[in-house]
Amino acid sequence: MKALFAALAFAAAVAPAWAAVQTVTLSVPGMTCETCPITVKHALSKVDGVSKINVSFERREAAVSFDDAKASVQQLTKATENAGYPSSVKR
Repeated sequence: MKALFAALAFAAAVAPAWAAVQTVTLSVPGMTCETCPITVKHALSKVDGVSKINVSFERREAAVSFDDAKASVQQLTKATENAGYPSSVKR
């Protein structure tokens, strides 16, 4: 029983190291007016794990920080697409 508790304590201590906050910049060329970034930001904020969003109408892009254990780039681009603003990773 003692070994089980030790193993669980070790797993709890190590597990957070597997997840990392990632930041990705998405190109969102379909933003055509100054209110479009509000919709894009709202769509991205609904993705579990997203912690920070900065949408620029002028650059037609969105910088998104997210927990990669909870979200993926695919989920982010799908969220913008579902809101009517297809996006792709800016290289």
